[in-house]
Parts: sequence; C-alpha cells; structure tokens
Amino acid sequence: MSKMLVDVEGKPKTSQLIGSVIQQLLANIAATITVPIVIGLSDFISSAILGCGLGTLVYFLITKRKSPVILSSNFAFIGALITAMSHAGFTGIVIGGFLTGLVYIILSLIVRLAGTDWIRKVFPPIIIGPVVALIGLGLSTSAIIDLVSADNYMYEGGHPYNLIALLCGLVTFFVIVIVTIQNRNKKLSLVPFLFGILAGYSLAIIFTLIGNATNNTYLMIADFSPLINNFKDISVTSFVSLPKLSFVEMIKDIQNGNVNIDGVGVAQIALSFIPISLVGFSEHIADHTALGNIIGRDLINGEPGLSRTLLGDGLGSIAGTWFGICPNTTYGEAIACVAVTKNASTITIFVTALTCIGLSFFTPLIAFFRTIPTCVIGGMCLSLFGFIAVSGLKMLKDVDLNKDKNIFTLSIIFVSGIGLLTLRIPYEFELIDPATNLYIMSSWIEVSSTGVALLLGMLTYAIASLIEKHNLPEQST
Repeated sequence: MSKMLVDVEGKPKTSQLIGSVIQQLLANIAATITVPIVIGLSDFISSAILGCGLGTLVYFLITKRKSPVILSSNFAFIGALITAMSHAGFTGIVIGGFLTGLVYIILSLIVRLAGTDWIRKVFPPIIIGPVVALIGLGLSTSAIIDLVSADNYMYEGGHPYNLIALLCGLVTFFVIVIVTIQNRNKKLSLVPFLFGILAGYSLAIIFTLIGNATNNTYLMIADFSPLINNFKDISVTSFVSLPKLSFVEMIKDIQNGNVNIDGVGVAQIALSFIPISLVGFSEHIADHTALGNIIGRDLINGEPGLSRTLLGDGLGSIAGTWFGICPNTTYGEAIACVAVTKNASTITIFVTALTCIGLSFFTPLIAFFRTIPTCVIGGMCLSLFGFIAVSGLKMLKDVDLNKDKNIFTLSIIFVSGIGLLTLRIPYEFELIDPATNLYIMSSWIEVSSTGVALLLGMLTYAIASLIEKHNLPEQST
C-alpha cells in the first residue's frame, strides 16, 4: 500500500502542485547548472536547464507517466564531455550523447528479451560500487581547483589560489552540511544546495564590495558583469532569449569548417562515454529501486518496467545532450522530494519539466546563475562529487570482503583507477631516427582510467569466479 498523499496517477490540488513543483525546482536546479560551469561552458547554463526539461518530458512519455522522477545533468560524464570537446567540439558532445543513449536503448532491448536476472551476475556491486566511487574521486581535483579560484583575481604563474575564495567555498559546503543534517524542518533538507549557494555567494558579495571600495583585487571574489551586461542595453533579449543548443553549435562548427573528426576521433569519444554509460546503468537500477520502495510500487519488474525506464533514460539523455549540453540521469534530489512531500503524482513531474523549459528562456535568471562565484560552485562540488563517491562505497555494504575474489576485484579497480591507468592503443608511429630505425608512438586511442578499471574489474571477477567454480570442496578436519 502506497503511503503517498497523492499517488502516481493522482491529481494534486493546485496549492499542493505549486508547492511540489517549487520544491523540485529548488532541489534539482543547483546541480543541473553545475555541469556546464565545471566544464567551462557557463554560456550553456540555460541549455542544461532546457535539457533537463526536455529529457524529463521524453522519459515521462516513454514510461507511460508511471515513474515520478526528474532527469537532469549527469556529473559522471564531466570528464567524457571535456574529452569530447577537445577532440571534436560540439560535434563530440552530440556524438557522445547519442552513444550514451544508444547504450541504454540496447540494454533496454536486452532486458525486454532476457529479463533482469543476468544483471547482478554481469554487474555485481563489487564491480560497480568501486567504479562509481572512482568517478566521484576522479572529479575531486576539479572541485578543489574551483574551490580556491576567485573570478576577478589574476594568479601568478597561472596557478589559482585565493584564501578568501577558499573561505567562501567552505562556507558553502558547511551550510549544505548543516541544512542537510538538521531535522527540525525536513523540507529545508531538500534544498541544501540552494542555502549553501546563497550563503557562499552572500559572503563573496561582501568581500567583493570591500575589494571594490579599497581597490583590492584579492578580495574581488564575485564577477557581476554577466548580470550588468544583460541590462546594459535593454531589449527583448534582456528578458527572453533562445538557449544555445549543442546540435545547432555542431552545425555552425561544420559550416565554418571547424570540425575535423574521423573514425579515430569517434572511437576516442566512444571509449570515453560508453564505460560511464554502463556504470550509469547500475545507478539507474538503484535509483528506480529506491523510488519504487518510496511509492510502494515495483518499477523494475512491474509498471513501467526496467525496459521502459532504460529506454526513457536513453532517449532522454540524447534529448538532454542535443538540445542541452549533457547526458541526463535520474536525480536523487527528485526522489527525495517525492519522499518528503509524499506527492508521487507524475503531473508534478510534467509541470516541473515544462517550468524548466520556460526558465531556460528567461535571460535574467541565467545571467544571475553566471555570476555565481567559481569558489561557491567548488564548495557545492565538494559535497556533490563526494556523494557520488560515497554512493559507490555504499554499494559494497553487503559485499563479503573476506573473500579473496572480492578483495582482488576491489584492489585492481581502486589501484588502477586511482593510479590513473589508461589504455593507449596506437594507430600511428613516427620515425625519429632513420639510422637506428627508431619509432615513437605519435597517435593513439585512449581508454580512460575509469574504463580500464571497469574492464579489469570485470576480467578479474570473471577469472576468480571461474576458478571458484572449479575448486575442490574444502576438506573438513
């Protein structure tokens, strides 16, 4: 029996609908805008919000309006997005988004044909858990660089470090901690990132005003120019403008002759996105299992079923990338909102998605988001990236680490991943010394350290399982 005040097919009252939509927006939008900022594409904040709305609508339709969850920017793809941009610009992002969606679509077909029993055998927690943890840990350097960066301060030697920025970032982090852990008001704990950003931003404004008054650039943590420039010459676009779309930017690049990608480039992008997609597959199952427990329904084996949720996630990721900037994933924040508000109505999800689409065209809001100091984003990322790492470790809670098979699997994944072991497949060599006929590897396709860790973990687990299967029974003494 569902404990929801409004069930999945229910129609909430207008006041309840508005309240739940606002909660969903506040809980999800802070994380949504972080991905484009972290990868250096702050002009695409509106695109990320649009991708969230469109991706959620696609998922909403594919799942037959039976799964109340928001889809939005997937942090796990930050490294892959940077790789795609470096190889082929927006064409790389569009290709990566398509490949991500394709992986989910193929998995959806496999689940439809073969059921779900095979999943735990191929992707057991001992493999997926540490790989998910690696994704979070791998993003830690990016979080720390942002944490100590001030937007208006010029750094010597190109190495950012500003103590005031660090203070603002840490205030952001600790406010997030306090709001999350306090239990006096459960609804406040749904929006810890909002309060964290407001606290860190407010402190940054104070220091920036002092810096302007004293002409001290070290204190100028915030940069208000995006908001100022937005209203410098008042026009229609000062209030409403079309978000930048990845596939449109790709077309522009092609028309301008800025795209130079071949099969090797596509392979490199594929090797960056596909391993992360496989890890995301396991997270997808975990999220829908958790949501199903909250609303009292089996979303995996019942309605809409894992096949449909995967298909919705895959097509939603393609829409989120092509019309936005990043592949999508189901958001834990959205699931938490359902749990606290006890409103599981998919009407709420539908209206939230439409609201995201509308907000993506509202220029002043986007300009304001662009003024959020880098260090404040870094403070938020301390918790967000940490949550990714911890969510992976939590998958190990029922794993028997006294078994040698599990110890070796965990060892190879952590050591190869943290040690940044990559796999470079050469396809071109350069002759550097004709006299000795000495060649060096000049071009290669690289499998990321996360992909290598996943492959080695699966190989180790498979070999160990095979040996276990053929071991002699232990002799009792």
